[in-house]
Amino acid sequence: MNDTTTSHRETAVLGGGCFWCLDAVFRDLDGVASVESGYAGGGGSDPTYEDVCSGRTGHAEVVKVVFDPAKLSFRDLLTVFFTIHDPTTPNRQGNDVGTQYRSVIFAQTPEQRAAAQQVMKSLADEKLFGKPIVTELAGAEPFYPAEGYHQDYFERNGGQPYCMFVVAPKLAKFRKAFAGRLRQKT
Repeated sequence: MNDTTTSHRETAVLGGGCFWCLDAVFRDLDGVASVESGYAGGGGSDPTYEDVCSGRTGHAEVVKVVFDPAKLSFRDLLTVFFTIHDPTTPNRQGNDVGTQYRSVIFAQTPEQRAAAQQVMKSLADEKLFGKPIVTELAGAEPFYPAEGYHQDYFERNGGQPYCMFVVAPKLAKFRKAFAGRLRQKT
């Protein structure tokens, strides 16, 4: 996923349920240079998966997406984000329940915060979801990389039941909705 055509990169940190789903989708999006699963928005440092799953740390499962804004705007990234998860359910995505699965945008800059506010207002005005958007808009928080076995999880574990029944349908929905935005496979 290394793209060396430009030296300017931006970073987005997003949580929308299990990070395996977000990781798989954003790896396929043209303009994304790298994706890393991890944790943000909680107390304490260097949380483990077990710590976060306990719900006691307050961290969310997130992905850190490094992207080329000349190819992919932050707004476009958010359009994908809001398409692939349910931003109307607090602390839940499907059967995954807990604060670690909340919908959250950790704005890294004032410009990202403003763009996120505008996108969320537009979505709310359009009433696309039928319920209010509960996505948390937070400031930048420390990002803690998840354990190695969580990185690029779907690619390495696509036959695992959770991947087949949860990740694969989200990835298929993304690929259909954003066919013109897919990374070209080499």
